[in-house]
Amino acid sequence: MTPATTFTRPSGPLLRPVRAAADLVHDARERERGGCIPEAIECYEAAIVQAERAGEHTVLAEALRRLAVLRHHRDECEQARALCERSHRVALEIGHALLAAEALNSLGAMLVCEGRFEQARETFLRALELGSFDRMLSARVDQNLGVLANIQGELDEAMTRYGNSLEAYRALGDEHGCAVAYHNLGMVSADRELLQDAERYFGQSLEIAERVGDVHLQGLCRMNHAEVLVARQRFEDARHNAEEALALFDQLGTRGLKADAYRVIGVVYRETGRLVLAESRLRSAIELAVARGSVLSQAEASRELALVYQAMGRNQEALSLLNAAHRLFHRLDARKDLVNVDAKVAELENTYLAVVREWGQSIESSDTYTFGHCGRVAENALAVAQALGLDESEVTTIRLGAYLHDVGKVKVPHEILNKPGRLTDDEFEVIKMHPVWGMELLANVEFPWDLKPIIRWHHEKYDGSGYPDRLMGDEIPLSAQIVGIADVFDALTTTRSYRGAMSAQQAVSEITRCRNSWSPAVYEAFMKVVGEPALAAEQRQELAA
Repeated sequence: MTPATTFTRPSGPLLRPVRAAADLVHDARERERGGCIPEAIECYEAAIVQAERAGEHTVLAEALRRLAVLRHHRDECEQARALCERSHRVALEIGHALLAAEALNSLGAMLVCEGRFEQARETFLRALELGSFDRMLSARVDQNLGVLANIQGELDEAMTRYGNSLEAYRALGDEHGCAVAYHNLGMVSADRELLQDAERYFGQSLEIAERVGDVHLQGLCRMNHAEVLVARQRFEDARHNAEEALALFDQLGTRGLKADAYRVIGVVYRETGRLVLAESRLRSAIELAVARGSVLSQAEASRELALVYQAMGRNQEALSLLNAAHRLFHRLDARKDLVNVDAKVAELENTYLAVVREWGQSIESSDTYTFGHCGRVAENALAVAQALGLDESEVTTIRLGAYLHDVGKVKVPHEILNKPGRLTDDEFEVIKMHPVWGMELLANVEFPWDLKPIIRWHHEKYDGSGYPDRLMGDEIPLSAQIVGIADVFDALTTTRSYRGAMSAQQAVSEITRCRNSWSPAVYEAFMKVVGEPALAAEQRQELAA
């Protein structure tokens, strides 16, 4: 969701300006409220020229700040920051603390939108120090600190700050400030999954935004409300709101917010089965996010498009996009300023697991004998990995690798894969190619985890008698050994086209006979958490019978 930062007008009266410059600022504000942004920019630029000529520094500082806000809404970030910094300097030169604080507050809001959160916090606190005597400014800074807390996942702090600012705006009779506060209360309510509260707040904000003519805030209300409507599965209402938001952002020339609106529309189309339209809208979202330089928007749109490709059965493309999103989220994480990126990465990894699991199941679906095999292998391999004390990343690698270890079997002819009798030597040579074919299938997919060794080497044996590369001993990665022993156990204990299922006792005896196929540590961990519990369960069943 996109927060509404408060770039609003200063609360105190300006000193009496040269009328022409003041009139231009007034005209610019009227055009800005009406969404006529190019005309508003022209008026602010003319006001700056007139104020400079007349030496009216209070008007100059405000015109610079207002122009900076419009430039930033149009994604002209460097120009916007330069204008805001100049407004701050002008205000300091004339000793106007309130205007200087206003410039800092606007600059902080820009830094929030750009993801520069620590700088934003410092800037807001400087604004608060300069303008603490003004209740209106304090309310806006409190609002913006709430936005910062909201983005970083500190929802309790965000709710408190939004509530405080709303109370202050009401006391001061600032209707527009109330609209911004309502919007942001809607946003934090949605993050808390209080969806009815979120809808109510967005409705209250939109009503005021339309009354006062704030086009930017109208767009934010409609877009963020659309996300809530998606969560409530009211898809047509969501699409209507997102398209209204898109039209408003297009009017304002705001590419970053257009990207978010396209993302929401794409999600609606995906959820209602219109996958080609979903792909188109999400591609547009990614392109706009890249052009805007919005890493977060690009990552989120990439994740949503991956789900479209999953629904289309385009699993390799889905994984490539999830990998791209994973890298983007970790680019944010590397800055150490987006605390809530952990939650986004966790959500992404859950999506990744779902895509991989579904792909593994789709491969198995052609063989009634092996359906569910990858899931069981993943469960047992996970237990072995945890018994060996592997870290979270290694455990995730093994879990995902287990789901994809047999992906190369899609190239094995059906008549060989499901042959009821013993395979000929030539047929077995074809089967032995599936790890190589799996690697070929995934050659262009760059995984965040090192899955490819599992796919290629899960049939290697510690004594060098495995395939496809006849690796020996510790040449075989630990992850491949773990998935390999879990794979053998499941193959032995399930019915196959060429034989019936073995009992747990028979399977454990066979694995013990072949214990030199894996390292002693892997064999012992397997016996502890899989083999021995399976034997005990089988014995309990016999006693019960």
